Amino acid sequence: MPQYPDSVRSPANFPVTLSRWLLAVGLGSLLLRFWIAVSFPISGDEAFFYWWGVYPDWGYSDHPPMVGWLIALMRATLGDSIWSIRLPAVLLPLALGAALWWALKPVDRTRAAWAVLFFWLAPLNWLNMLITTDTPLIFWSALSVAALLRAERREQLDRAAYGLYALSGLFLGCAFLSKYFSVVLGLTYLVYFGLYRRQRLAGFALLVLCALPGPAINIAYNVTHGWSNIMFNLYNRNEAELFEWRKPLLYIAMMAYLITPAAVWLAVRHRKAMVAAASTQRLLACLVLVPLLFFALLSAKKVIGLHWVLSFYPFGFAYLAFALPAEKLKVCANGLAVFAGLHVLVVAGLYMTTLDTWRSTKLFPQIVRSYKTAEMLQQVSSPGVVLMAEAYTPASIYGFERRQYMPIFGVGKFHARQDDMLVDFSIYQGKTLRIIVSDSPHLEDFQPYFESVRVLSFAQDGVPFYAVEGKGFKYEAYREGVLGAIFKRFYNIPSALPMTGCPFCERYCGQVRCPR
Repeated sequence: MPQYPDSVRSPANFPVTLSRWLLAVGLGSLLLRFWIAVSFPISGDEAFFYWWGVYPDWGYSDHPPMVGWLIALMRATLGDSIWSIRLPAVLLPLALGAALWWALKPVDRTRAAWAVLFFWLAPLNWLNMLITTDTPLIFWSALSVAALLRAERREQLDRAAYGLYALSGLFLGCAFLSKYFSVVLGLTYLVYFGLYRRQRLAGFALLVLCALPGPAINIAYNVTHGWSNIMFNLYNRNEAELFEWRKPLLYIAMMAYLITPAAVWLAVRHRKAMVAAASTQRLLACLVLVPLLFFALLSAKKVIGLHWVLSFYPFGFAYLAFALPAEKLKVCANGLAVFAGLHVLVVAGLYMTTLDTWRSTKLFPQIVRSYKTAEMLQQVSSPGVVLMAEAYTPASIYGFERRQYMPIFGVGKFHARQDDMLVDFSIYQGKTLRIIVSDSPHLEDFQPYFESVRVLSFAQDGVPFYAVEGKGFKYEAYREGVLGAIFKRFYNIPSALPMTGCPFCERYCGQVRCPR
């Protein structure tokens, strides 16, 4: 069992002022997140994931199924509203704080409380209320780490220790069913046990065994669905990635922002203490360093999204709380509070603006689409006409407003290929379609697929938008020109991958694997 010197231990009862800090920050951030959740319009990604909850499955086009299951649960229990599907994201920081406290209090109650406070003071935990694939990933990852930290505190490999290792593995499997970035957590565990805990490899083996149902479910889904989310994550989204210096530089800047200026300054100022803590906090150190290095290497070719690192975010603040000198903990909290407060002031300022405030900005058309969705759809809708959109973001937002799935007309991009599984374009043969587009369309792009086409022009709050009205939809022409392009671009499935089903291929050519 890892040993901790007396210098990092503290009395069992932590200061009353720290308890008040935790109560004020936890409650204040919760209220702000809930306010934003009920007042902010749905984002494109959220609207896209909403349909995963409407059509629950064992997997989806881009990712494993957990966020779809979560949204389905919220719709079934609390109703089909924006606040209900966002509620898990609103409550997430509280759950993560509880997990940190449960995991770290046996080591040092006071520093565990500081760890929770540091994490809650991070600006993202005041503002983020979006329900995405990262929501369940972060939750299950934190539970897995918490169970492992408790297992590592056990003196002996007894029944309780094995139970905690098994629980950690089960949660890791759930994280895998949320998003593939859970593999980085598995890699972190491998490094930790390989370097420091070889005497506990039996516990690690049980952890891995209990995590396997997650990958097994995902593989079974992919075998029957044309390896859709494997193709997306490993092939289609990485075809054109090249090295650019701006990518690692953006990663460094992003991490400095996420860690916050105050924490970065204190970590550098007390770097000897930060390094020394790695000898006593080996698992926390691995949870910080391994993902940092992994994403740093990946940043040579990929732009690392802010959300990519969030499943490891709580452990960085935990490590900071256990590494900094005791007299600097309050200084760090004050710096974090100031940084969070600046973000809250900015948000308050944004909520005091009106649509007219944004009229001269490039964002105005997107703002109008988000806040005036119902009015836009009312203008475009007509009896007997099928509405579609040109891309997944507007299609998802329009569909959410109508509570009716809206197909995407055209090839689209490698993102959001759920249409390939849900939509059978043959049912629109001979019908009139209206494809909503943001810019003035080129009719020659649509003419091959209809008997006649025309452009309809609209305006909402001064923002022009358009619809291509096509009468007499020609499915066979669309199959040849659009579905054929989709097949060639996104369904180049390696022959070595076994398949027993592929919804798109079966509709396109009547076979599980279409000839190329």
